[in-house]
Amino acid sequence: MASLSLINICKSFGDKKVLKDLSFSIDHAEFVSIVGPSGSGKSTLFHLIGGLLQPDNGEIRMESSLINGKRGAISYMPQSSSLLPWRTILENVMLGEELLGKKDEQGALEMIAKAGLSGYEHAYPDQLSGGMKQRAAFIRSMLSPQSLICLDEPFSALDEFTRLEMQQWLLSIWEEHKRSILFVTHNIEEALYLSDRIIVLSSRPAQVKAVFTIPFARPRRESIVLTEDFLRWKKKIYNELRGMI
Repeated sequence: MASLSLINICKSFGDKKVLKDLSFSIDHAEFVSIVGPSGSGKSTLFHLIGGLLQPDNGEIRMESSLINGKRGAISYMPQSSSLLPWRTILENVMLGEELLGKKDEQGALEMIAKAGLSGYEHAYPDQLSGGMKQRAAFIRSMLSPQSLICLDEPFSALDEFTRLEMQQWLLSIWEEHKRSILFVTHNIEEALYLSDRIIVLSSRPAQVKAVFTIPFARPRRESIVLTEDFLRWKKKIYNELRGMI
């Protein structure tokens, strides 16, 4: 059974149709990226999955449970780290567990160490760089008990070098813990490097225009982005998107 299933989802705001009969699923421990034209409804899609919005029609299911309008079914990481400035890094990463009445400080400290943040456990967010804040935010997502993590362009504000470093770190943590991830990005290369599958959305009202299963073996190596095969896949997805412009 799929970890997440969207079935014929429709959403409008007034007379503007954003999503139309949109359907896809994510399997357990699968890394799926969504790409599409600007304004195609990717953020709206996350708000629907997270229960912040209700679809006009269709079903959103987690395992076998209907989660339309239900909050707390997923772990969500937005573009900004959204760390609480009055809480230490340790307190921030444990927030999801704390809200559910759980507390595993040792597990949190171990994840902080794996993220290369040892020594910053009791620091506050304004004492960390952008990349360090994103690592802390992702640890918070990983420590939350939900089976699906939604990542909304989490590296878009980072410089190129830090972004690549974060992609490599994300893959190393994901390959160890194997959570289901739905990742939104405008960067085709990033989607190819990270994903098992890439879902291409059409322009508004968004539907699934194409789905690509990525053949590259795991664990992924940084050098793969320089291969001819990687470039061919990048052109294929680029041409799919270009046809909607």
